[in-house]
Amino acid sequence: MASPATSTGSTKVDAIVQKAAANAPGQLSGVDLYSRFALAGAVCCSVTHGALTPVDVVKTRIQLDPATYNNGMIGGFRKVIQTEGAGALLTGAGPTFAGYFLQGAFKFGGYEFFKQQSINLVGYENASNYRTAVYLASAGAAEFFADIALCPLEATRIRLVSEPTYANGLIGGFTKMLKTEGVGAFYAGFGPILLKQIPYTMSKFVVYEKAAEAAYRIFPKSSLSDAQQTGVNLGSGLIAGFAAAIVSQPADTMLSKINKTKGAPGEGTTTRLIKIAKELGLRGSYTGIGARLFMVGTLTAFQFAIYGDIKKALNATGGVEISK
Repeated sequence: MASPATSTGSTKVDAIVQKAAANAPGQLSGVDLYSRFALAGAVCCSVTHGALTPVDVVKTRIQLDPATYNNGMIGGFRKVIQTEGAGALLTGAGPTFAGYFLQGAFKFGGYEFFKQQSINLVGYENASNYRTAVYLASAGAAEFFADIALCPLEATRIRLVSEPTYANGLIGGFTKMLKTEGVGAFYAGFGPILLKQIPYTMSKFVVYEKAAEAAYRIFPKSSLSDAQQTGVNLGSGLIAGFAAAIVSQPADTMLSKINKTKGAPGEGTTTRLIKIAKELGLRGSYTGIGARLFMVGTLTAFQFAIYGDIKKALNATGGVEISK
């Protein structure tokens, strides 16, 4: 994020300015502010992930059945349409919208919340000087809670995509998994989802922050129009998305594998994960990376653009920025 437009060059003085601005009349704070951050995050994540459901379907099919879906992303689209019809590309759309609405609220709202708590804990100057650590810690903490909300719906989505005849939509799939396999089935992939999403989110936010900071160092934020700032968000988000996709791809493949079917009787999640990792190997864990780079790069770019615009529309401008 950009440095304050009125920066004096001294983090100590800037800290006083930030505190005064936070207490200014009409400035949102507390629940009012963070609920708006959460709503903006919920909308940006559900819209972007939902819109890219067809790409996610093809990516998941490539991960689960690389022998059949062996002609890349375009070939995967063609094969799904030829064998199951175009409607199959929207398989799992319900869990995707619902899951990422919840996840986005916790992720973006939590990131802003934990970033502020870090500032409260160590002080504005220290937070600014060691902002990379603040970004990483805030993103990791926010994603942990976001994954608790996301995991059941992601498990349902993967089951619907991997077994097209399993159930009709979100409610049917969720109910069937609950009745036949119990609550534990929803969290069988919790380990992989943490291994996937926490590094993903940490790299996503820190790379975005650094890319935006670099852009605003060249083109001061105060000199840019709203449209130009949205462009910075898009570009920084695209770079962040590519980085996040590469970091989290192995765990994403394992998550798809472990949610494809239930484990053998008495087989624990850890045992299954070790078995899947051995079967995949490093190369196998990056199956479908092309589709995922396209998907994650695109959705992350639009997430940050939408998030920034919704924050402005909601007047959610009370968050403290610590970049220089």
